[in-house]
Amino acid sequence: MSLLEITWTDPVTARRGFVVIDRLVRGVASGGLRLREGCTLAEVRGLARGMSLKEALVYTPGDRYVPLGGAKGGIDVDPRDPDAPGVLRRFVSAVLPVIREQWNTGEDFGLRQDQLDEVAAELGLPSTVEPAFRLVEDEAAARDRLRAAMAQVVAGIPLSDLVGGYGVAQAALAVWPAVGPGSAVGRPETAVVQGFGSIGGATARYLAAAGVRVVAVADRDGLMTCDDGLDVERMLAHRDGGGVVGRSCLRPCDRTGPRDGWLDVPADLLVPAAMSYVIGPDEAARVRASVVVEGANLPVLPEAEAALTGRGVTVVPDFLANVMTNAWWWWVVFGDIEPTPEAAFAKISTTMRGLVTAVGQDAPDLRKSALALAERNAERIAARYS
Repeated sequence: MSLLEITWTDPVTARRGFVVIDRLVRGVASGGLRLREGCTLAEVRGLARGMSLKEALVYTPGDRYVPLGGAKGGIDVDPRDPDAPGVLRRFVSAVLPVIREQWNTGEDFGLRQDQLDEVAAELGLPSTVEPAFRLVEDEAAARDRLRAAMAQVVAGIPLSDLVGGYGVAQAALAVWPAVGPGSAVGRPETAVVQGFGSIGGATARYLAAAGVRVVAVADRDGLMTCDDGLDVERMLAHRDGGGVVGRSCLRPCDRTGPRDGWLDVPADLLVPAAMSYVIGPDEAARVRASVVVEGANLPVLPEAEAALTGRGVTVVPDFLANVMTNAWWWWVVFGDIEPTPEAAFAKISTTMRGLVTAVGQDAPDLRKSALALAERNAERIAARYS
């Protein structure tokens, strides 16, 4: 049962928006805001629950960052709709007291952080994570760290757009030795990535950097494949703000195909990193990967996951695989790491590998093990702050 659920109706367009606070810790919660046509209260409720799990999962005694509660927001609007900016502004204005006092929010599917920051500034809010600043010892220093971290750029891409996908890649590489069928090089050899936004693009970058051939990438305009591996860096350099790759950058050896063809490409890893609910039972029957790593939130429906695990396909759950964007923000704000790429990547790698070990690499059901760890951590946090 959620602590708070808000359903808002836009007085201009009748579009609906939702806020769900699943759990509060020290009076605050964390979770992004998404723009997606068809978004529902039930969807946002599930995402808020997932945020509670993500927060609890990374609890590390000794860190200054003590995980927060979980929350989420969503608006039923296509982010490309000309009305979307106005709907977003009116929604944020309507729920501003919750953002100011309890809900630390940020970008999610269909919404960039700079867009959200612009709206917040128009409404007189210094940031979209004001409640968290009340929990730090030195608020000015925390704000300085976050500004410095947000200014970092790695090979042409903001660090804030890389940390989540770097974590997904680290999850895949950490899980593979125990659950993958093995390979001559001791790591997955091939990967398919669905979605090429911040999570998908960064996942592809860091899998390729680890020696994994990214043989297929799907974006909104279709599928791109190459058996010898796509040139991920070239594609990132020709990606627009919506995660769509300009096809002029493709090489003669690269092929294109229909957007849903990513399900049929054989690979060691499959990373759905774009949208929720993209793998149902019918889609699961088409999956030709050994390990599915949930880069997006809730991309695999429960019945599809059961079908996949029944076939021996391991599913790395979203609240484990894509936890690092959220964690990185708070490590920076609370001062557990310096606002640099080196500190971010080191903390993410160490933490993710520790989490994979903690949930039991040889467990047949990683979701069950990760859920158990998150609930144990939640109980420890509650006991500390009850």
